[in-house]
Amino acid sequence: MEIRLETSWLEILKEEFDKEYMKNIKNFLIEEIQKGKIIYPNPKNIFRAFEKTPFNEVKVVILGQDPYHGPGQAQGFCFSVNEGTRLPPSLQNIYKELNQSLQIHIAKNGDLTKWTEQGVFLLNAILTVEGWKPASHSKIGWEDFTDVVIQKISEQKENIIFLLWGAFAQSKEKLIDTSKHFILKTTHPSPFSAHRGFLGSNCFKETNEILEKIGKTPIDWSIE
Repeated sequence: MEIRLETSWLEILKEEFDKEYMKNIKNFLIEEIQKGKIIYPNPKNIFRAFEKTPFNEVKVVILGQDPYHGPGQAQGFCFSVNEGTRLPPSLQNIYKELNQSLQIHIAKNGDLTKWTEQGVFLLNAILTVEGWKPASHSKIGWEDFTDVVIQKISEQKENIIFLLWGAFAQSKEKLIDTSKHFILKTTHPSPFSAHRGFLGSNCFKETNEILEKIGKTPIDWSIE
């Protein structure tokens, strides 16, 4: 398993890669691949969120649970899929909310890389999954790592906006110092819950209003 982290992240997280739980994750993934299991995302993209959004540039954190488990979907960012891949229902609802609140054109392209290049850290709490088996890697130790990531952001930065959608993401609020960061909570954009709070939440609009208020450049949420 290749570990490719941008320099500022590597400096902050280097001790984690020497810990037993991380060695266990690496060994597990190697063994699964050797058994012929399909693992998503491609191993070179497991830490892609860290490559595209340096620690020093993080302004917004969107927290997902685990990668998409179908072919051609997972690319190392939560909620994002490779260009040309059919939009998952949750991403369709994200685009609907952007259209309703900011009049942004509903894109056909589900690749959110443009967001990551503006300081939007698209972090899944669990960084890998076995093909066609959602949450299959939820017990292998990834949350030990990503909980540390969230804590480091909370401890070492200020005025970060955390978008916590749904109960799972909101369970991570305990890791965040709410006295110096912003937390915007709503239901998950899944079709099962989007109409109970996510749609109409104005979470993206509010994010930009906060960024402007604290003197930071707002996010261009458009994709196409």
